Amino acid sequence: MTRLLLLDGHSLAYRAFFALPAENFSTTTGQTTNAVYGFTSMLINVLRDEAPTHLAVAFDKSRTTFRTAEYADYKAGRASTPSEFAGQVPLIREVLDALRVAHLEMDGYEADDIIATLATQARADGMEVLICSGDRDAIQLVDEGTTLLYPRKGVSDLARLTPQAVQEKYGVRPERYSDLAAMVGESSDNLPGVPGVGPKTAAKWLAQHDDLAGIVDHADQLPGKAGQALRDHLSDVLRNRKLNQLVGDLELPVALADLERHTWDREEVHRVFDGLEFRVLRDRLFATLEAVGAESEAEEGIEVEGAVLGEDELAPWLEQHAPVGTRIGLAMTGAWAQGRGDVSGLALATAEDAAYLDLTALPPEDEQALAAWLSDPAMPKVWHDGKPMLQALHARGLPVHGAVHDTALSAYLVRPDQRSYDLADLVLRYLHRELRLDEDADAGQLTLDLGEQGDGAARSAMVQARAAHDLSVALDQALAEVEGASLLTDLELPLVGVLASMEQAGIAVDLPALEELESSFADAVSAAQEDAWAAIEDGTVNLGSPKQLQVVLFERLGLPKTRRTKTGYTTDADALAMLYAQTEHPFLEALLRHRDATRLRVTAEGLLKSVADDGRIHTTYQQTIAATGRLSSTDPNLQNIPIRTEEGRRIRRVFVVGRGYESLLSADYSQIEMRIMAHLSGDEALIDAFRSGEDLHRFVGSRVFGVEPEVVTAEMRSKVKAMSYGLAYGLSAFGLSKQLGVSTEDARSLMEMYFQRFGGVRDYLRDVVAEARSTGFTETLMGRRRYLPDLTSDNRQRREMAERMALNAPIQGSAADIIKVAMLRVDEGLRRAGARSRMLLQVHDELVVEVAEGERDSVEELVRTEMGSAADLSVPLDVSVGVGPTWHDAAH
Repeated sequence: MTRLLLLDGHSLAYRAFFALPAENFSTTTGQTTNAVYGFTSMLINVLRDEAPTHLAVAFDKSRTTFRTAEYADYKAGRASTPSEFAGQVPLIREVLDALRVAHLEMDGYEADDIIATLATQARADGMEVLICSGDRDAIQLVDEGTTLLYPRKGVSDLARLTPQAVQEKYGVRPERYSDLAAMVGESSDNLPGVPGVGPKTAAKWLAQHDDLAGIVDHADQLPGKAGQALRDHLSDVLRNRKLNQLVGDLELPVALADLERHTWDREEVHRVFDGLEFRVLRDRLFATLEAVGAESEAEEGIEVEGAVLGEDELAPWLEQHAPVGTRIGLAMTGAWAQGRGDVSGLALATAEDAAYLDLTALPPEDEQALAAWLSDPAMPKVWHDGKPMLQALHARGLPVHGAVHDTALSAYLVRPDQRSYDLADLVLRYLHRELRLDEDADAGQLTLDLGEQGDGAARSAMVQARAAHDLSVALDQALAEVEGASLLTDLELPLVGVLASMEQAGIAVDLPALEELESSFADAVSAAQEDAWAAIEDGTVNLGSPKQLQVVLFERLGLPKTRRTKTGYTTDADALAMLYAQTEHPFLEALLRHRDATRLRVTAEGLLKSVADDGRIHTTYQQTIAATGRLSSTDPNLQNIPIRTEEGRRIRRVFVVGRGYESLLSADYSQIEMRIMAHLSGDEALIDAFRSGEDLHRFVGSRVFGVEPEVVTAEMRSKVKAMSYGLAYGLSAFGLSKQLGVSTEDARSLMEMYFQRFGGVRDYLRDVVAEARSTGFTETLMGRRRYLPDLTSDNRQRREMAERMALNAPIQGSAADIIKVAMLRVDEGLRRAGARSRMLLQVHDELVVEVAEGERDSVEELVRTEMGSAADLSVPLDVSVGVGPTWHDAAH
């Protein structure tokens, strides 16, 4: 039987909004997404559980309907729409469009009327109907073929209201529920009921007189106060009954056939979910609903002809299938993570054939042939997310050269805002082919299956290799369209090998010092907790519980209220810092100190767990996380070691030079974002500031405030520094006011003074947004693009955030590109010089090098030269260098 699922969009979105805390669901653009998330999550679940063949979502178009014309106070008691909810319904519509789900609305009618009309048509057509709504008026539509899925709590727990369930719960048949509601009333619709008449009394009367008309006919016979109350309010009851009757014969712009469920638009799903930052929810969508329409999306599977090669079969296979210039896809079996594990097998694939090698039992002659081919740069190789494979093969004594394509990196360059670059997803997206997991394959490696008999791991690896090969060809075209081919070949791909070496090297740690530091931070946490308890004479308060803190701060201590949230008044760090600045209460001082110490202790604990057997910490660098091109460090994140406080700087002291090396060298770019701003804007005054060699912010401050540089105060310098960097990151007058602690008007005046002296900056900032709005993307100095579709959004909040991204992306992205070029040049310079010194870390604009004995002067000169010439700007790239036995001592 065909099954139609109808959802009340506004009702469910509103329930989702109140079910999920708004403060926990927002994008980096500041858009609140709790209602969108909750609705989408519920939709995925109900599609999974009910498997409808037809589907539609109905929305209210406005609060003005024929019902408000009939009764002006209809729904008048409802509170105004929360500001955090505003703008989320259009986002839900975007999700539905991406999923190809029909959604409807009509002037003068409510979503319930649309649902009633479609349900009536579907039942007449013999379809089974499911209605998902939190509006009890929908109960009147329930019959033997129509079930109401009614949210009991939030939107995840749905009660199934069948005719029997309605009878048991309300004491009436579904078609009589409207009569009962007319007498009892509905507070959410501002329809008052008969005083003293509840559901049981109304149900009893309906049982006696069949329907409301029968009750009205016998109203004079109803006994007691309840009967008299009905007679006194009969006009209200009749009005209620007229208003709660759903309209089931609207002329809709769609027919039932138009509601047939379709496969989602994968491109749109990625675009919309990327914008909403719903990475986990997207993974759930693909995993949960893969079977629905997947075959129609995938034209075919990945087909390969291949075999497991035996002894002496590798060289002939390479000679036949891999002549010079032939692109070969690679994939491995085995498990490799964080520099540990092993590669057990290697698959190779061309456009026509594939082969698999068991590396654990490779004869010497075949190993020599494989090593020669892998190390030959004239033999082009492609892979997907190849760094682990590169490291694993290198650990087996099989270095790889000649990589011409990494499909994960290519997909990232094409769509840098995407959150996931899974091979199976990319193959489906670009090749319209299907890949499935093989449960029988090697458990140590995520592999893919042909659906045929044979060695699961070997066959799956061959499919992966073929998929990488074919995908690389498709991505060549996509890269050409965004002019990103040179970024791949000249920057991102060469960087893979550099990062692999840095990860394998790691950085040495003074383990006893780190253990002592963790203990010190733990003591600081305990001391702060004791001081907080002492300040309120209560040793039972959990300082990590927002609810308990709300009671202490706003009830017991009576402190000024912070920003209101659904769960009370916020106790986030910014709010508490402002509250302490207002009150200087000792409890707040201890609480803030407790949070700082806790954060440091957690950092130290994480570092302790990350120390490997060689006494070094090996982070993992990711190239496909930040849309601007910045590298990300994970497991652990060494780019997030705090340095602004003395306590935080203590952590850097435990990172030390390793055995056999002389010192650590730290080199970073000075004010690189501002130098890029000067270059891009062409502002002569700003360029002069850098060329003068004077303190930048003092020089700029003298221009802005119209005084001599030596008269610029620390406060003036601080303001122009915040202004300069703020402009580079798209800071608004409001944002600057919060940062400086001044009024928005004062911040705006400061911006105007700044622009009067640096008009080129003003013109650049204006033009870069206008150009991005025209082209749809921003571009770095090296051509890295970031597409910003929200620049033309009707949603003001999203549009303004996209404008800030348009201001920020060329500057931050160019800085990311420059440091990557510097890494390649430093690495090449060290290898060319035959130096033992090696790069260990990249932290934003800083490089950390472990200097071998006797190489300090030459390495410092090399680093200065290569970093300083990484880009040709109209202002010099200033490189600051420090050397010392620890990372902290190497600071400068």
